[in-house]
Amino acid sequence: MVQPYYMNREISWIGFNTRVLEEAEDPNVPLLEQLSFSAIYQSNLDEFVQVRIGTMLDRMQDDPKKKDSRSGLTPKQQLNEMLGELHALVPRKDRAYLRTMEQLKNYGIMHVKFSDTTPEEQEYLEKYFKMEVRPLLSPIVIEKHQPFPFLKNKALYVVVQLASKSGMKMGIIQVSLQAGRVIRLNKSGRFILLEDLIMHFAPQAFKNYKVIDAAVLRVTRNGAIQFSDSAADEFTDFKDIMEEVIQKRKKREAVRLQMNSDMNPEIMDYLLKILGLKKKQLFFEEIPLDLSFVYKLYDFNDVPEIRFAPHKPQHRSDISARRAMMSQIAERDILLSYPYESISPFLRLLDEAALDPDVTTIKITLYRVATNSRVVEALCQAAENGKDVLVLVELRARFDEENNIMWAKRLIDAGCTVIYGPHNMKVHSKLLLITRRTKDGLQYFTQIGTGNYNEKTSRIYTDLSLMTSNRQIAEDARHVFDALSTDSLVERSDRLLVAPLCLRSHILRMLEEEIHAAENGQEAYFAAKVNSISDRGLMDKLCEASQAGVKIELVVRGICCLKPQVEGYTDNIRIVSIVGRYLEHSRIYIAGTENRRRVYISSADFMTRNTIHRVEVAAPILDKKLKEQAFELVQLCLSDNVKARIGQPDGTFIHCESITDETAVNAQEIQYRRAVEASGQES
Repeated sequence: MVQPYYMNREISWIGFNTRVLEEAEDPNVPLLEQLSFSAIYQSNLDEFVQVRIGTMLDRMQDDPKKKDSRSGLTPKQQLNEMLGELHALVPRKDRAYLRTMEQLKNYGIMHVKFSDTTPEEQEYLEKYFKMEVRPLLSPIVIEKHQPFPFLKNKALYVVVQLASKSGMKMGIIQVSLQAGRVIRLNKSGRFILLEDLIMHFAPQAFKNYKVIDAAVLRVTRNGAIQFSDSAADEFTDFKDIMEEVIQKRKKREAVRLQMNSDMNPEIMDYLLKILGLKKKQLFFEEIPLDLSFVYKLYDFNDVPEIRFAPHKPQHRSDISARRAMMSQIAERDILLSYPYESISPFLRLLDEAALDPDVTTIKITLYRVATNSRVVEALCQAAENGKDVLVLVELRARFDEENNIMWAKRLIDAGCTVIYGPHNMKVHSKLLLITRRTKDGLQYFTQIGTGNYNEKTSRIYTDLSLMTSNRQIAEDARHVFDALSTDSLVERSDRLLVAPLCLRSHILRMLEEEIHAAENGQEAYFAAKVNSISDRGLMDKLCEASQAGVKIELVVRGICCLKPQVEGYTDNIRIVSIVGRYLEHSRIYIAGTENRRRVYISSADFMTRNTIHRVEVAAPILDKKLKEQAFELVQLCLSDNVKARIGQPDGTFIHCESITDETAVNAQEIQYRRAVEASGQES
């Protein structure tokens, strides 16, 4: 049943990405960082188009009449709304980029067209094209007797209209990025993009033709490929199946065509027909179709004012660099807060475990890891040192499948036991268990995190990492790994909350307890910090709690299918979304007032894909001081009035009305300052 407090998931996501775009428009954000937010907006959108629009097109074929349970819309109606919203945002996105580039001219950074270059620069560019670019190009003239070339997903192409004695034709050139996409002019901050250079010199690539018109195009293909159990049998290596799935995705149908200018109507109609697209799937964009190059511009000028002030992850003064991490964890639980605090204590723990002769086993779940992963290297070293190393590698981590297949092979070669988990669901938990033999018996060290074991993202994502020697938590962690290695699920646990069977039910029970407290005249409270909310069962229970008088506060970065402040339903629910310098990624659940407060950190969002269809883990914060730290973190986010947007009854989010320097609360900046203070270093 569609409820008045439900929001359509797809439109909610577009609202989130619009908040990212707002950062590209914000004059208080340094100029190069504005460009970065423009690139993030575009990168987010690429994945949305591949996955969500791809999924909606599939649903239109498979079950066109099935309505969305939150909005009551059919797949076609949802697709039309999605495309309409995205088309409306194109000019806004273009203006943000152009406005930022215009201001960067004051710092010598200029994106120019060929027509804007000087005669000397044109001479240099012509030589550069002939020597460095032309040999890498493979121009193709579209003829009736040969097939239309396959246009790769998200690759750039120059398409040209050609005139010859035999009539009008079309030519295509793939933009080969081997030559380097950003071409600096005379080592200055002036630059031209490779696709613009190729477009200008297209006549040299089609010498027997006259180039009438040219444009840059980019095709996005359907990325919504799901693994099917029918593709496998018990003797098939899952790596082989996933490698086949990856290849299929690369060749799936087009779902979007981007162009930087219009062309002859016949060419446009031909392109749409050959790609199987409708006009509403065609997007004309004034700025470059791929903004990933903007990170290269950071090297063009080192003026501090056009970039964020440097933030270095801090080393806590209460964590000794001279003592073994295991001995420190044995004394007390440690909670790290990334990116404000360094990931190095966790990496030290892994390195120590790899070398310690008394460590017998290491078990870990890997979802996404860094390109040059110290985590993987430590695990390999541990196996090579004779440890029993069990690694669950999630091969279905979307768009990281190829990397994870590569890491699985590396781990196997090193002697690790690699598993892939339950056949019918992803393993998204962030869990590590180290077992060490001592004269007094076995000793355990468990780490539970809200984010991936990835050194790179630990510097840009906000996440929490709990390291503990608690034996009950270790025993639960052991049950999780036993289940993962035997294709089964954890049915009960004492300390950890383990999805899909023991997490959602516990959250519902916590909410029920708060409802009971409110109905008995007690103060009742529930809060959560998550990336997304779309689980209808949880949303309905939150609404019920609100109606019972429970005070509910939520920090939701992305998709939010729950509308707050809907009269008679969610009056007592306040929702805040923070989009700032760092990507808010930590998940924290809080139930109860101070005397009975329970706090968990988790890998799971409030989405059915997390609570029902994945293996996720939430861990209780048992140490009183750490529990208060996690609680205060959520309260700080709720008090943010600089980067926070406040949820409205219609499902939109708006900035806080007005603040001054004296009243400004930027939660991310405050957390960094606190980390600096805790390190005992100068900021």
